[in-house]
Amino acid sequence: MKKLIVILLGILIIFSFFYFDLNQYLNFNALKEKKDLLKSFYAENVFLTILFYFILYLVVAALALPGAAIMTMAGGAIFGLVQGSIIVSIASTSGAALAFVVTRYLVKDIVQKKYGEKLKDINNGLEKEGLFYLFTLRLIPVVPFFLINLGFSLTPMRLFSFFWVSQIGMIPGTILYVNAGTQLSQIDSPAGILSPSIILSFVILGLFPLVMKKIVSIWKNNKLYKAYNKPKRFDYNVAVIGAGSGGLVSSYIAAAVKAKTLLIEKHKMGGDCLNTGCVPSKAFIKSAKVLHQTKRAEEWGINSANVDFDFKNIMERVQNVIKKVEPHDSVERYTNLGVDIKLGSAMITSPYDIQVGDESVTAKNIIIATGASPSVPPIPGIDLVNPFTSDTIWNLRELPKRLVVVGGGPIGSELAQSFSRFGSKVTIIEAYPCILSREDDDVSNFMCEVFEKEGVDILKSHRVVEFKMIDGKKTVVCKSGNNIKNIEADEILLALGRKANVKGFGLEELDVKITGNGTIEVDDFLRTNYQNIYAVGDVAGPYQFTHFASHQAWYASVNSLFSPFKKFKTDYRVIPRTTFTDPEVARVGLNENEALEKNIEYEVVNYDISELDRAIAEGEDRGFIKVLVSPGKDTVLGATIVGHHAGELITEFVTAMKHNFGLNKILGTIHAYPTFSEANKSLAGNWKKSHAPEGALKWLKKYHAWRRN
Repeated sequence: MKKLIVILLGILIIFSFFYFDLNQYLNFNALKEKKDLLKSFYAENVFLTILFYFILYLVVAALALPGAAIMTMAGGAIFGLVQGSIIVSIASTSGAALAFVVTRYLVKDIVQKKYGEKLKDINNGLEKEGLFYLFTLRLIPVVPFFLINLGFSLTPMRLFSFFWVSQIGMIPGTILYVNAGTQLSQIDSPAGILSPSIILSFVILGLFPLVMKKIVSIWKNNKLYKAYNKPKRFDYNVAVIGAGSGGLVSSYIAAAVKAKTLLIEKHKMGGDCLNTGCVPSKAFIKSAKVLHQTKRAEEWGINSANVDFDFKNIMERVQNVIKKVEPHDSVERYTNLGVDIKLGSAMITSPYDIQVGDESVTAKNIIIATGASPSVPPIPGIDLVNPFTSDTIWNLRELPKRLVVVGGGPIGSELAQSFSRFGSKVTIIEAYPCILSREDDDVSNFMCEVFEKEGVDILKSHRVVEFKMIDGKKTVVCKSGNNIKNIEADEILLALGRKANVKGFGLEELDVKITGNGTIEVDDFLRTNYQNIYAVGDVAGPYQFTHFASHQAWYASVNSLFSPFKKFKTDYRVIPRTTFTDPEVARVGLNENEALEKNIEYEVVNYDISELDRAIAEGEDRGFIKVLVSPGKDTVLGATIVGHHAGELITEFVTAMKHNFGLNKILGTIHAYPTFSEANKSLAGNWKKSHAPEGALKWLKKYHAWRRN
């Protein structure tokens, strides 16, 4: 109701302005005729004239009524140059601020809710550069005044910042028009004020802050590089440090476009993903799943299935899988692709120089892809128990009878479930109310139930405060509120996230900027504060996924090789993720928690996988699909899948979000029967049913009844 009143009041004022033809008093001829009368009235009623003028200007500016230029000239004619400039400047800025506040009150929340995700990059850009843009636009009087007010009201810019920047930016144009008002008798029309030369001057003036910003950037850049000698000729177009996913793809792309490329790796080719992460964990999970399925043999009509295994052989299989994948990431393969490989520790000694062992090489560009390592917090007693991490757990050759997993995120959950299936008594200690805390509550609770049915103990809302050795046994001391528990373990696995590898190869000496969360600070083009040094993958963030590192690698390699002629902003819009528990948990885009946090309106579309024929046939009829769509539309904002092959099923929603098609298109696409992918089509069908045109269906019912008669 309040908003409606504001809108009606604005409409009433605008209607009155035109209905009573008040515009006749705000034109150039009227001002020339009434100039002496206005000055006389001002001489007799100083305060009243200023007050009336201020209010009138405020209304004209706020509602974008015609006559602002005449009002500004009138300020000069009545009050003189100095006083007129001050009054007009404050009045015009106040009018702009009023328009800014009212528009924000009426429509900002609606716009941000509806288009919040799409405006995210714009909002972030304006947060960094908005004052420059506003100042520039205010300096150019030919840019419509009201469009600036309305446009910036929809951004996160603070009112105070908008006010003072507008105040300063409008001063040159204000003085120009006020001065014209003092010379009113010498001017034939307002058109004469803005001659082409004056317009050009203002455009140059408007571009001045941006030019200065660029000059300052160049100056800072030159200052940063001043201490280093730039080679006249480089050994390599690009040198990549780290042969994990980000480094391999970066060097692959660079070599593919015939750039001379160097790849440096101090440990093993393939990085964490091949040697300690994705590949070994998925091999381990598969073996555990096969074992678990034999225990479910009766569900498939098999009377019994006895499986004997040696845990040592399971872990050897994991190593064999790594060896089988190794050739894809090997020195030989990348050498054949045209990449020079150097095995050893890299030390960046300048923006152009890298020391590898006894050898020094130069590179025009450097891409840092050093990845991340398991986070090991300084918990008291940690040295006593020698815990495993996701990097070292693969050294195990004997199955621990009792395993404590500290952390119920994706890594902790995947390994906890697998060790439990092999026969370990597993306890997860999780600081949050449930495992997989980044997912919606229904997802987390579903997976908690699955784990608990399989015999995994989950200590929710507990945090580890100490490790002890009691009677020669490893003990984890954890706390929830005032309750303290001691849990004995044969082995302990820390799964508390990963921290970026930013130390030990020269970043500190170069003073490369690091963010608050410990990653390398990069811009939209993946450049560090050194314009020829880039960073990708876990070391740069914001996500720690192998496929995300590969995604960034394309941008870093292309930007490093073709900038400044052509460069691309990194696209972070559609990033899928999968947790490889059983059932799997896959997600892309928003979930409900994030949508609520960001005040984005949404509808939820659900499909229960227990209804899917293929899932029933395979005995995997558990889980669900949940898709968030824009209210009243089929536009996919995000999707979460809990179920068998969720990591494969999510791809259809990833494609829909990437290429801007909705559930109607999925519904209209033939899916083979019987497949798991039919679940996506069935969900789209549920959306269609819930948005059926009830009015039209009633008329169709009558039509068909008429046809029967």
